[in-house]
Amino acid sequence: MTKHDPVTFDIIQNALEAIADEMFVAQRKASMSAIIYEVLDLSSSILDPVGDIAAAGAGIPAFIGVLDKAVKGILKKFPLETVKPGDLYASNDPYYGGVTHLNDMVLAAPVFAEGKLVAWVANIAHWNDVGGNVPGSMSSDATEIFQEGVRIPAVKLFDQGVANQAVFDILYVNTRLPDFLKGDLWAGIAGLRIGERRVLELIEKYGAETYLAAVVDYMDLGEKRVLAALKQLPAGTYDYSEEQDDGAVHKLRLIISPEKFTVDLRGNPAQSGSKNSSREGSEIALQLAFKNFTDPEGPGNGGCFRPLEVITEPGTIFHVVEPGALGYYSEVEIRLFDMTLRALAHHFGGVVPAGNFASICGTVMGGKHPDTGRHYTIVEPQIGGWGGWEGHDGNSGQFSGFHGETFNCPAEIAEARYGMYVDQVALNSEPGGEGQWRGGKGIEVHYRVRGDNNFLSLGYTRSRIPPWGAAGGLDGSLNYVELVRTDGRRERYSFATNVVVNTNDVIRIVTANGGGYGDPALRTPEMVAQDIKNGYLTVERAREVYGPLADGAHSA
Repeated sequence: MTKHDPVTFDIIQNALEAIADEMFVAQRKASMSAIIYEVLDLSSSILDPVGDIAAAGAGIPAFIGVLDKAVKGILKKFPLETVKPGDLYASNDPYYGGVTHLNDMVLAAPVFAEGKLVAWVANIAHWNDVGGNVPGSMSSDATEIFQEGVRIPAVKLFDQGVANQAVFDILYVNTRLPDFLKGDLWAGIAGLRIGERRVLELIEKYGAETYLAAVVDYMDLGEKRVLAALKQLPAGTYDYSEEQDDGAVHKLRLIISPEKFTVDLRGNPAQSGSKNSSREGSEIALQLAFKNFTDPEGPGNGGCFRPLEVITEPGTIFHVVEPGALGYYSEVEIRLFDMTLRALAHHFGGVVPAGNFASICGTVMGGKHPDTGRHYTIVEPQIGGWGGWEGHDGNSGQFSGFHGETFNCPAEIAEARYGMYVDQVALNSEPGGEGQWRGGKGIEVHYRVRGDNNFLSLGYTRSRIPPWGAAGGLDGSLNYVELVRTDGRRERYSFATNVVVNTNDVIRIVTANGGGYGDPALRTPEMVAQDIKNGYLTVERAREVYGPLADGAHSA
């Protein structure tokens, strides 16, 4: 058996992370759609020959968790011995390795060196329109996946280097935004080409045998670190349930031992409409919560998830069966992610912050551009407030931990690329989330429509039940959209599809303030005064929540 140098392993492991990041940058720079190059609604990874994550690049954590499952879905359809150099696969279908919904396209390519398959490179990005019965391809009214867009069920885009033009043509004709789809598709292909080239350069330097040994070592490290963390937890069975906005109750059972972390999701509501998750998608939500709780600083590779076991029940919202729709899968997954953290906060006090706005707050707007006459579509996730935790106020205006280090689309870009004005981008001034350490503030954004017969679609949760306070802190506020008509009428929405909006109607997006942590009576007068000064808190609300502290703060 060859003895390997641990320093060389470390160099290879770090190089893989850098390669995955370079793939991400290449795809971002070449993309056409702002949701990719501004919001960063994409991810990239390098995987081992059988499809386990070897190294994760930048991007949405929940997307990175898709890529191993997507490659395994490809290998289920295309046996390993049929995979050839120059092949490149695509899948957006949750029932064929796509995992999420039809807007999210996975691209994956094998990497061959020294005559054998040594790696996969893969990426995923959200495409603004892939057909279906509504612009943006996300409908809260959908009941079957057939209504949501074109299905690409793990097919070859390239066969040994030769493009399958029929698939390209099918993609281009099934979108309302063909130029953008074409640009985003080829940007993804470019990212894979960069990844393949860099992996081959690494193998040329160190050899395939050393490269593969380094990957195995890195995954083993991920597993060892998580097992060490599990051994610090009290073993036991922990149940939790939570009411949702629609009155349904979601529940889970955690079974923790020194060797395994099991999450049992059986007994949850039946699948319904477009708010469903694939079984793999639910696993991703739990992977994120598991890693956050056990070893957030460790490597995010396939090894660290080996001790996690997920049990689901087919036909439920956490394990949709064909032909169930999945357009708003993200709200189901983030509810599961959030409920898992809340369960851990309940059973392991002081470890997890108070609740955050915990919704993707997917907002789709578009129509005929008033200047060019061309169809445009905005697809935006929204930022919101995080919960406070011991010693710290919550962060304001951030994406959820589920969504990762992504960005909101700047007002200047939105106005330049889309047919709307952005009248306001501000922090949410509504009350909620007060405590010894207050929750972070959500946002309030006003889009003013510039043309008639435009549309609005959206899917927000935590629209009735706010982010929870912890250790005596107060609950946060709510996520919602208020449509302000030109005649003064106001319409409030949490889920809606193709609502007609006209010139000078204002789409008022409001995201939640996070929950507070600790008894409000323990907040210092100086901090209360600072909140009043910054406009986070009115004097009236301060008196209501903080009592005598508020008067001292106001006179300071």
